[in-house]
Amino acid sequence: MVTHADYRGRGWGRALLVHALAHAWSRGCYKVMLMTGRKDPDTLRFYENAGFNRHGKQAFVARPPH
Repeated sequence: MVTHADYRGRGWGRALLVHALAHAWSRGCYKVMLMTGRKDPDTLRFYENAGFNRHGKQAFVARPPH
């Protein structure tokens, strides 16, 4: 999910994540996983503030050789 720069900081991205998590919990999901390739502190802090733990799991990605 990427919010256009002109609309960042208005809480829409966070509201979307909060809604998605509430929907998952109401349906009995025991976890929600989010993957990102971003490493910048602001993005990671955004996800943490939305309830995600960046130290909870490790993801590995394989790509076909060229």
